[in-house]
Order: sequence, then structure tokens, then C-alpha cells
Amino acid sequence: MKRDHTATLTFSAVNLIELLRRLAREQTCDIAYKYLVNGEDDAIDLSYGELDRQARAIAAELTQAGLVGERALLLYPSGLEFIAGFFGCLYAGVVAVPAFPPRMNRMMARIQTIAADAQAAAALTTEAVFRRIQPMLAETPQLGQLRWFATEQTAPGLTDRWQPPEVSSDSLAVLQYTSGSTGTPKGVMLSHGNLISNIAQIAHAFEDPRTGCGVCWLPNYHDMGLVGGILQPLNQGKPQVLMSPMAFLQRPIRWLRAISRYGGTVSGGPNFAYDLCVNKIPPEKREGLDLSSWAIAFNGAEPVRAETIDRFVEAYAPHGFRREAFYPCYGLAEATLIVTGGYQDVAPEILPVDARSLERGHVVEAPENAAFQRRLVSSGRVLPEVEVRIVDPQTRSLCQEGQIGEIWIEGPSVAQGYWGYLDDAQQPFGQYVADMGEGPFLRTGDLGFFRDDELYVTGRHKDLIIIDGRNHFPQDIERSVEECHPAIQQGSCAAFSIDADDREQLVVAAEIERRYRGAISSNGNGHGNGNRRQRGGLDVDEVVQAIRRAVSRHHDLRVHEILLLKPGSIPKTSSGKIQRYACRDGFLAGTLSAWNQEHHGAASAQPK
Repeated sequence: MKRDHTATLTFSAVNLIELLRRLAREQTCDIAYKYLVNGEDDAIDLSYGELDRQARAIAAELTQAGLVGERALLLYPSGLEFIAGFFGCLYAGVVAVPAFPPRMNRMMARIQTIAADAQAAAALTTEAVFRRIQPMLAETPQLGQLRWFATEQTAPGLTDRWQPPEVSSDSLAVLQYTSGSTGTPKGVMLSHGNLISNIAQIAHAFEDPRTGCGVCWLPNYHDMGLVGGILQPLNQGKPQVLMSPMAFLQRPIRWLRAISRYGGTVSGGPNFAYDLCVNKIPPEKREGLDLSSWAIAFNGAEPVRAETIDRFVEAYAPHGFRREAFYPCYGLAEATLIVTGGYQDVAPEILPVDARSLERGHVVEAPENAAFQRRLVSSGRVLPEVEVRIVDPQTRSLCQEGQIGEIWIEGPSVAQGYWGYLDDAQQPFGQYVADMGEGPFLRTGDLGFFRDDELYVTGRHKDLIIIDGRNHFPQDIERSVEECHPAIQQGSCAAFSIDADDREQLVVAAEIERRYRGAISSNGNGHGNGNRRQRGGLDVDEVVQAIRRAVSRHHDLRVHEILLLKPGSIPKTSSGKIQRYACRDGFLAGTLSAWNQEHHGAASAQPK
């Protein structure tokens, strides 16, 4: 099946204000969002008409405060208040800056950094959040100087004072701060046109009808949660069921029950969400689930894991889930969200390739059951009005057929750039292919290749581990480690390289599952803590040796150092991606506290 790459998308509005205003006129009383307060049956509804009224009142208050054209932090917990505050900013011509609300002293430094970088003038939040953080504002001058608004206190009577701002498709709407999987988060500048274009592309990719509903637990300050979970449903004028990420993480079955209860047609998340539903929901708890309505189970992690698809389908096929519903796709915040996607009712394309050829940067299809094989999942085909090139990251020339290179993107959803970095020649926006002069493109930092018009993502360029001239993708090593011993926590392993002893060396950090906590023992060779209580008698050295054997067998690599960590020790982004650079920094600084050793700071080791 071939997608018509030349198709022209139909935009339902010029900007997001026009989009919501039209829905408020035509579907005034229809439910726009249903928020599951406890993640289950305690629900609050918000209609299009009421959302429009709340947004106009908030916008009028912001306009009266002289904030038109300024940036405003959105520091809301999960809930409907965030959506009203977000549209209140847009209705006022204020640039929205979504961020995670700090809990006590946690995250305050990050929020202050974002406020300073965005040059924010105000912060919108709830009364409860403001009361919680108000005592800390004196210690954070950047936040203390902001104008604070608890938007549920906004007078409803302000609604009639609202005046539409002067907004075009090029007007800046959002600063979407990246989750920082490979470096310091930056503010991605998204215009109204970027957002309108991308939600139209999502609708085209999903072949999304106006019937049914979506279900979303993703964070509202993350690109997948904001664009895919909150804005895209408006393009179709159909309801969206929301719950908090914490409700999902505490009890993953809440996500599946919501899909079952409300007949959810579109829902998804990264690899770890599907893995969590397999690992943490026992078969007896799955009884009564009906997932037959689930038409698009999107997975936007890069790369999508074939094992994740196989395990989830095996676990939930008895409950109506179809393999054809799995929808791998590719995107990133710098391109608003989606770039490539598959087709509804078509099973994911999985390509077996020779792992040794991948190490040399080339793609060679492997025979069935080959010894050195890696199964790559297609992220679908390029969407209309988007151009994608595979480019050598060093020479900036187009790659040959079968050669892995960096993914470069051009199209109406590509952001305007990073806030404050417009004159920075090193930023990834506005790049041109060297041998053709083609451009401007966005350099994504992601590696991949095309096969039969399908994009296969292989990893991140900055995460690539190069030892003895061979390329190793860290997620491959991490998968081998996770599968080598039952005590190792799934989705919580980081592989990275350091300079030590005058060469590149491999380091592996892996979390031990919570149920083994307090069950640590040692065989007496100096590793581990022999004073821990014995419940199952987990031998740390046995786990270490299992890791060494697995990495040697599958990747022909020697592990320089292995750290076994407590649950929650591996740094991750808001979407659950491993922050390998942060793990490397923690290793070099000696701040990763391991059960199996005392880290000595590796005096000879330096960052890659």
C-alpha cells in the first residue's frame, strides 16, 4: 500500500483560536474533554462552549494585565484547568510555555531555568499549586518576579470583555521545551501554523473518523500529550478521555479499562507503556477488558521495539486487541509531533537485518532465524507535505541506498527554531544537503534508513557507541541486558561509553526490580552488601556475570563496568526515554549509587 505523498492536507482553521471558536459555535454543548479524576470512574466533563467561555475570561484578564506578546508559564497538574489556561494564553496573544508544576523543592531549579530562558512575564496555575509553592518563591528570584494567576479564580464576567488578538498562522503560539534525552532542554518555537498543520497530518495518518473517542494519559506539558492528546481531537470535533500520568503509572490497568469502558479508538504511548501493561497487570486482572474498539494503538518511541509489539499482542489478543491496531510512527517536538506513520488495519512492518552489518552502518536483510539478527520496526511512510532525507551526519551528503544516516526533515510542521538560538549556526534548523544544495531541513539527530518507502529508525546519533571502529546502538545492548536475568527492571537500563585507559569503554547501568530490594547477597568477593536481609537471596555477582555473558554473546563486547541500581535511579525524560547522557554524567561524577560496588569516580575516565 502506498501513501499519496503529493496529497494536499485540508486545514480546518488558520489558527487554534479559530478552530476552538468554530467548535464552540457548532458543537456548543458537546463534550470536548472528560477528565478521570481518580483514573477510573470519577469524571469531570468540559464542553466546547464552556472551554471557549473560560478561555475568553482568562484572556481578558491577561490582556488587562498588559501581557499581550509576552510568555507565560503553564504550571498546572493534570486536569481540565491546564486546557483552559492554555487556550486563555492563545486567546490573549500570549505565548504558552507548558511545564511540569514543581512539588516542594523538587524541579524548582528546572522551572526557574525555563522561566529565565523563555523570559517569562507570568505564570498560570491553580490556587492549590500556588499555595504550595508560594513559600519557595523568595528563594527563586526568577519565579518570584513573575505575575501569578490562579485561573480558577478568574471572574466569569470577564468573558464579554475579550477582544480577538491579531494572530496569523506564523504567530508564535507555544514554546515546547524538549524533554532533554541527549542534552539541555531548549524551547521549540511552534507557531499556530505548525500546530494546525501537524494535527491535520495526524488526522490524515490515523485516517481518523469523527466517531469514537480518544484516551490519553500522557503529560500535558509533553509534545505527545499536548499535540496528540489535547489539540488533535479538536480537529475532528470528538471527545477525548484524559487521566493523569500518575494514575496510569500507579495502576496501568486504568488506561486499558478507560479504553474498554468508553470504546476508545485512538490511544498510545512509548514502548514502556505497553511493556508496563504486560509486566504489571497479571492475567487475572485483565478479565472483563474489551479492547476491540482500539483501532490506533500508536507508539512513537524511537525506535519502536518488535518485542514490545509481540508481547502486548500475545497478552491482550484474548481481550479483543488486534495486531493490526499497533501503529508505529515517528516524530519529535522540533517537527511539532508526527513525521511518518503507517496505515490503519495494517500490521506493523518488521524487517530482520544482519546485526553485524548495522555495526558498519549498512542494512543487509537477514534470513529467518539467523544467529546475528535484529528485528527493526518500520515507523511508517512520510506524510503529505513533508520531505525526509537520509544524510551522512559528517559529510552532510545524501546517503546511498542501504546506508544508515541522519534523518533530515522539511515541511510546514517544522518549528521556527529554538527560542534564543536564532543566530546560532550550530542549531539543527535551516540546514542544507551539501551535494545538492537542497533545503532548508531540520537535522533531527536520529539515525535511520528507508526500505520500500518505509522509514526505519535505528537510534540517536549522540547515543551511538563506537568501539574498535564498530557502531553499537545502545538500545540493542540494553535489550540484551534486560533479557539476561529476571531481576533486571525492564525499560530501566542505560548503556553508554566513556574514555578510559586510552580507549572507548562500555558501561552498563541497570535497575534491579523492586521486589528484589532487600534480597541482595554476595558470594564474598567484595561486591554487594552481605548485611542485607535475605528474601530470595539474589546474588549480585550472578547478575553481573549474566550481563557480561549476554553482552559478549550478542554484541562481542567487553563491559568495562556494571552498576546495579535501585528502582528509579536511571534518569528519564517526561516521556520515559532513557537519558543516557545524564547516566554518563552521573557515573563520571560518582553520583550513581550502585549496590554492587563503590564507584571510585573513574579518574581516568572522561565523557565521550
